[in-house]
Amino acid sequence: MFSCSDDDKNDTVLVDDIAAIRSEYAPDKRVALFDVSAYRIKNNYTLYGESNLPDAVTALRERLTEEGIKYTDNIKLLPEEDLKDKHFGLVTISVANLRSNPKHSAELGTQATLGTPVKIIKKEGSWSLIQTPDQYLSWVDDGGIVAMNAADYQHWKDAQKMIYTKISGNTYTMPDETSQVVSDIVAGGILELLVTDEDEESDFFMVKYPDGREAYVAKTEASWYTEWLATAEPNQENLVATSKQLMGLPYLWGGTSTKGVDCSGFTKTIYFLNGMIIPRDASQQVHTGELIDTKENFKKLLPGDLLFFGKPATDDKTEKVVHVGMWIGNNEFIHSSGQVHISSMDSNAANYDEANHDRFLRAKRIAKSSVGALVNLKETPIFND
Repeated sequence: MFSCSDDDKNDTVLVDDIAAIRSEYAPDKRVALFDVSAYRIKNNYTLYGESNLPDAVTALRERLTEEGIKYTDNIKLLPEEDLKDKHFGLVTISVANLRSNPKHSAELGTQATLGTPVKIIKKEGSWSLIQTPDQYLSWVDDGGIVAMNAADYQHWKDAQKMIYTKISGNTYTMPDETSQVVSDIVAGGILELLVTDEDEESDFFMVKYPDGREAYVAKTEASWYTEWLATAEPNQENLVATSKQLMGLPYLWGGTSTKGVDCSGFTKTIYFLNGMIIPRDASQQVHTGELIDTKENFKKLLPGDLLFFGKPATDDKTEKVVHVGMWIGNNEFIHSSGQVHISSMDSNAANYDEANHDRFLRAKRIAKSSVGALVNLKETPIFND
């Protein structure tokens, strides 16, 4: 934006430079923040806005200097200084609802389960802008996370942990399921283990929440995180078994937990419960993994492959990916639409999904792939060191 209408070639150069840097460093605003603009008063330019990408801001400054454009730099680099040293956080409730704006009426963009580590970018009232391990940017209210400094965060990473493996359940004040409930908990929830001499004899894990609450979890419903991770494997059998455990789960726009899922939240949850973090949205997931040839009527697909649906590109429009499901074999795929259910690509089957068959775009194989923004928890220690 510029405050005068003089025809000045620097105006165009500056706008183009900002756009070029944004395109290079932050092409997807869901995972990168580069909200930078400029205004001009007479021949004086001022850059303003904010970014959590110092390399992008440096690149813009260098480009403008090379072009001889003089400016005042008012860009705020994030994390903001008001956070002091508390740039880290942990989700401390069973499922944190993460929103597009800092208010409860804003769109639900995604969710994060108990024990998820996040980066805190800035504060606005009782809300924090955070970045989850899949790099998604969203807002969470103060009740959802506990902020901490680097030392406290490292202590948490070093600690022994438990992961909840049942679809849903509760934690308790005593090692007794008839005692007072501390909170609900869902699959993938991670808590610090408080190891005691009596642990081996007990049927319960003693655990600690990020906010300091202590509780007990039945050992039949959870595992040591290190033991779970050692056996977590996104193979065909495990992926299909996990997906079928979620049958009938309600569709929830923005849902990525066993309380409710949208289409990409469903595939994301399946893979997370088998040791992989994949991107949040279908339009991001489609850029990962290996392309699978489907010209032979889906014969080359394997269980666990992701199927993407939408509108193909035309001469004047880009491709639009609007839905994703997971192949389970026998010409069938499982997906969240209305609820989690199984559909078929076979036109003679009772559960034939003609609508999705007709808008099928492509299939990708992401298990064990390194293409795109995929995180293998065995290789990248998100929850432990």
